[in-house]
Amino acid sequence: MHVTIIGAGLGGLTLARVLHVNGIPSTVYEAEESPAARTQGGMLDIHDYNGQIAVEAAGLMDEFQSLVLPGRQAIRVLESDGTVLHEQGDDGTGGRPEVQRADLRQMLLDSLPEGTVRWGRKVIGVHGRTVTFEDGSTVDADVLVGADGAWSRVRALVTDAKPEYTGMSFVETYLYDAETRHPEIAKVVGGGSMFAPGQGKGIFAHREAGDTLHAYVEFNRPLDWFDDLGKIVGEFEGWAPELTALITESDTEPVFRPHYALPTGHRWERVPRVTLVGDAAHLMPPNGEGANLAMLDAAELGQALATKDVETALAEYEEAMFVRAAHTAEDSEEMIQSLFGDEPPQKLLDLLIDA
Repeated sequence: MHVTIIGAGLGGLTLARVLHVNGIPSTVYEAEESPAARTQGGMLDIHDYNGQIAVEAAGLMDEFQSLVLPGRQAIRVLESDGTVLHEQGDDGTGGRPEVQRADLRQMLLDSLPEGTVRWGRKVIGVHGRTVTFEDGSTVDADVLVGADGAWSRVRALVTDAKPEYTGMSFVETYLYDAETRHPEIAKVVGGGSMFAPGQGKGIFAHREAGDTLHAYVEFNRPLDWFDDLGKIVGEFEGWAPELTALITESDTEPVFRPHYALPTGHRWERVPRVTLVGDAAHLMPPNGEGANLAMLDAAELGQALATKDVETALAEYEEAMFVRAAHTAEDSEEMIQSLFGDEPPQKLLDLLIDA
């Protein structure tokens, strides 16, 4: 058996690693020209009930532990006027350690045999299990796995479902050298994650590696509202200046991130020797679970292929994945309501206390 994987994100690379550990060869095809072609986003909390299970299956727990950023599991919840409603520290015993996405991806890349990932191979079409690349070359896959994200090309082989806009979007900003250049903002954010939710909007931030603050300004608005990003700060009139400074003092231009999702409970009929992992299979709004689900999907698929015939492995993997994704999507809807519905600070506090 040889497995062809489309996409060198966390899901695709985890699958390649777990297959390698189990003696199954694979090739990963990635559209980007190199691992450094673009930045890889911010921090990820890797959970002990899904993402860390995948890390264990990949045999990389020691390497993973070396990437963990101490103290970043700390949480603060603020009112819009800056009042601290809730604060909990990071004593290192939690199950959601934070790592930089780029470091996690590099860990997986370093664990694969040389040549496993083929860079600069953009997929423009998939027919049957024949994959066509932008340069005109093709690959006939024995087993084909789409790990190619929200706008997956492989997905069309198994379903007609397409992502739709959820009505929510992030606008991202970064503040560098926070303790020296932005000390008041750094104090408000604290040592880990800060949440300041409001009705239909909110300001959230992480303290990342290298004294960087990464902020996410969230809105419940139609897509065309974001044509003019200059009006964002005006939506937060009356909010504490230390919070709105995460927008006005950004060291980068705001980056627009609309949220798309596949239907909750989405599934497909079994297609021989083809399947999907991660966002390609179950795209949902950002909820802290996306990377974790992609990695667990990949680990379970890789282990199934190592122990069962191909069709049994794919069928059992998909059934477990469908159930897990549906439950997570339902939980995500509850979390979004706690952040942006009526009385969002209190609902978020209730959610944190129940957890």
